[in-house]
Amino acid sequence: MTKITPVLLAVLLSCSAAAAPYIPSSGSQVLERLPARFDPVQRELAQLRAALAANPRDLARASALARRCIELARRDGDPRYLGYAQAALAPWWKLPRERAPAEVLVLRATLAQSTHAFGEALADLDEVVRRDPGNAQAWLTRATILLVTGDYAGSRSSCARLFGRAPDLVLQTCLAAVGSVSGQARPSYDRLAHTLAARADAPAPLRAWSGTLLAEMAERLGEYAAAETHFRAALRADPQDSYLLAAYADFLLERGRAREVLPLVKDRTQADALLLRHALALSALDADEAAGQSAALRARFEAARRRGDTVHRREEARFALALARDPAEAVRLAKLNWAVQKEPADLRILARAAAASGDADAARLVRDWLGRSKLEDRSLEAVAPRRGAAT
Repeated sequence: MTKITPVLLAVLLSCSAAAAPYIPSSGSQVLERLPARFDPVQRELAQLRAALAANPRDLARASALARRCIELARRDGDPRYLGYAQAALAPWWKLPRERAPAEVLVLRATLAQSTHAFGEALADLDEVVRRDPGNAQAWLTRATILLVTGDYAGSRSSCARLFGRAPDLVLQTCLAAVGSVSGQARPSYDRLAHTLAARADAPAPLRAWSGTLLAEMAERLGEYAAAETHFRAALRADPQDSYLLAAYADFLLERGRAREVLPLVKDRTQADALLLRHALALSALDADEAAGQSAALRARFEAARRRGDTVHRREEARFALALARDPAEAVRLAKLNWAVQKEPADLRILARAAAASGDADAARLVRDWLGRSKLEDRSLEAVAPRRGAAT
C-alpha cells in the first residue's frame, strides 16, 4: 500500500488555482528574508533547505522540501511556495516521464494541476499508476483532477482504486465529492457525515478536507445550519487553510453576513482569492476602503495577464460582475474559465454572469450541464432553472 501523504492530501481539497509561480534557480535560493527566528514554519523550511543544499540530488530530501512547500502554498495562497517546490525538484523536473521517479511524477502532477495544466498532470499520473497500480496518492490526485474537469465517471473510477489502499475516510470523501455533483448529493452527504463522525481521531488535514466538503454539500442542499456547523468544525481542524477560508467567506457573503467576513480574511489578503472576498465584503457594507481594495485586486489581475497567467479567471469573473459592474466582461471570463474547469463555483459564476449579461450561449451551457450532471445546488435555482422546470 502506498501511503497518502497528509501534506498532499491537504492540497487536494480542490484544484483551486494559484498564480503561475516564479521559479528560483535552486531550492536553496533565498528570495526574501522572513522572520525565521520567530516563525517555526520558516525555521523548518530553513532546515529542509539546508539539508537539500548539502546534497541537491537527494530525492528524499528534495521531495520532503517540495511537499512542505506545496502544503504552505495551499495554506497561505502564496504561489511563491510552488516555485520553491519546483526548484527543489530541478534535477528531475525535465526528465521524460518514462524515466522520472514516481515520487517526482506525483509532485510534478500536483504542481501542474495548480496552474491548470491538467493534461500534463494526468499523463504523469497515468505513468505512475502504470508502474505501480497500488499508488494511492496518484489515484487520489487523478480523481481530483478528473472531478474538476467534469469527468465524473473517470473520477469515480479512480476513487474506487483507493479501496483497501487508503483510509476509509479518504475513500468516502473522494466518492462523496463525485456523488455530490452528479445527482447523489443526499446519500453522499449522509455516508460521509457518518464516516467522519466515526473518525474523530483522523489527522487534522483530513478532517478539514472532509468537513469542508460536507459544508459545501449541505449549502448546495439548502441546509445552511448544517453547513455552518461543518465549516466551523473544519476551521477548528485547520484554521489557516486558504481554500477553507474562501469557502466559508462565500457562505457568509451569500447569507448577507459580510461583516463577519472581514475578521476572517483581513490579515490574509496576500492571497488573491481572499483579497477578492475582502473586497466583496467591504463593497457589501459600503465601506470607505472598498474602492481601494477593488483597485488593488484589479491591479493584481492586470499584472497576472501581463505575465500570461490565466488561472484566476473564476475570481476575475466574480470581480467583473460584482465589483466592476461589467456583466459582458464577466460572462466572457466565466466562459473561458468554464472551458477549463467545471466545479460548482465555476457553474455558479457562469450562471450569474449569463443572467446579468443576457448571454444566451452561456445560459445554454449552464442548462446543458445541469441536465447532464444532475448537480443539485439551491443557489442556482433562481438564475438557472432546469430545462423542463415549471415556469
